Amino acid sequence: MLRWFQALMPKEGRFFELFNRHTETIVQGAAALRQLLKGGEAVADACRKIMDYETQADAITRDVMLLMHRSFITPFDRGDINDLISALDDSIDQMQKTAKAIMRFDVKSLEPEMQQMGDSIVKAAGLTQEAVRLMASMRENSARLNQITNEIIHLEDSADDLNERGIKALYLKHKDGNAMGYIVGVEIYDHLEKVMDRFEDVANRISGILIEQV
Repeated sequence: MLRWFQALMPKEGRFFELFNRHTETIVQGAAALRQLLKGGEAVADACRKIMDYETQADAITRDVMLLMHRSFITPFDRGDINDLISALDDSIDQMQKTAKAIMRFDVKSLEPEMQQMGDSIVKAAGLTQEAVRLMASMRENSARLNQITNEIIHLEDSADDLNERGIKALYLKHKDGNAMGYIVGVEIYDHLEKVMDRFEDVANRISGILIEQV
């Protein structure tokens, strides 16, 4: 009877294993997105990679939800688990939407500011992965976790500035002719900005969990 009861109580470490696997797909997706933003012949292959990573991330998200419903004991509040994995998943979902927009409009040349936003996304993904790994021991790592979440928020602010400069440069580039080029460029900028917004959402979720747990 005791062994049966223990089988229904997965160790908390299983949650963190899944969170870490999810952030691996995010880091890989961010690297593929950065490759995509170089343009040229790399676009199609990079898009395919992003789609694959997003599919893997969805499967991990489902595993987290299933484990949460089967577990009597969870590492922190169930609502926080749901919010965290959803925020993580939203970040790679938005990468996929960015890739789809670039493929839809057959864009092969991306603006310098778009590529710089891609650099910010790669950095935010790496910081997110580090933060999630540290969450298994939040008390011991609270100082570094706070530092990481602040760094992600700062990156998002910097990406907003890049977005503004990029759209202005795009307008100046196309104001005397290619209106469609401007419209398509603005949409891509919007998607890239939303990727960074989703990382900020993750940082805010982690900060909220940290406040409750430490």
